[in-house]
Amino acid sequence: MALKQISSNKCFGGLQKVFEHDSVELKCKMKFAIYLPPKAESGKCPALYWLSGLTCTEQNFISKSGYHQAASEHGLVVIAPDTSPRGCNIKGEDESWDFGTGAGFYVNATEDPWKTNYRMYSYVTEELPQLINANFPVDPQRMSIFGHSMGGHGALICALKNPGKYKAYDATYLVKSYPDSQLDILIDQGKDDQFLIDGQLLPEHFISASSEKKIPVVFRLQEGYDHSYYFIATFIADHIRHHAKYLNA
Repeated sequence: MALKQISSNKCFGGLQKVFEHDSVELKCKMKFAIYLPPKAESGKCPALYWLSGLTCTEQNFISKSGYHQAASEHGLVVIAPDTSPRGCNIKGEDESWDFGTGAGFYVNATEDPWKTNYRMYSYVTEELPQLINANFPVDPQRMSIFGHSMGGHGALICALKNPGKYKAYDATYLVKSYPDSQLDILIDQGKDDQFLIDGQLLPEHFISASSEKKIPVVFRLQEGYDHSYYFIATFIADHIRHHAKYLNA
């Protein structure tokens, strides 16, 4: 599958690149960002996938989170895809900020007219990793996944539906039927997050479910922080380290 390089910038000794390709799953052109740390010049590195939240593109995480230094130090290739198909000309896909364009929710749609293009789950778990494994110096046996907001939930469902595929993940909600307990979950939640205050996130449900399954979880309620990238940038290095301790073991 042909890749078209859109940009390349040196950062902390590595290269932050953006590529475009024709997606088989989504039937449209898609962009993804990939950071290649200095260690990638001499061998294969672990792959860490980041899933962004509503309204984001592949640009938000790479330009706002400040993750590059930690990824460089730990030798992780970090991949950040777009959040939905784009330009599919589906009626209604651009009418709401939380449905359609920029809001793929990392699931496969089951209803017309969405099911032809909106297959972000298959894109993130199958097509994109295959593309990355074939074109970049990554070790396919060392993968992990994390995210924020819609992407945090997306990272969770990807990990839960594919036991053993990802070495670690963090997210904001846990599906109670997960068949194993071999997980190590780190969650940061801003105490002043308006979505939390409005009762949309419900982390207490996650904590209860993980406790029932005896799944270890570190849940950190961060005083004064909201839902923004200022919050992400503050704690991103902790999450990179969390994944690196498994990916580099």
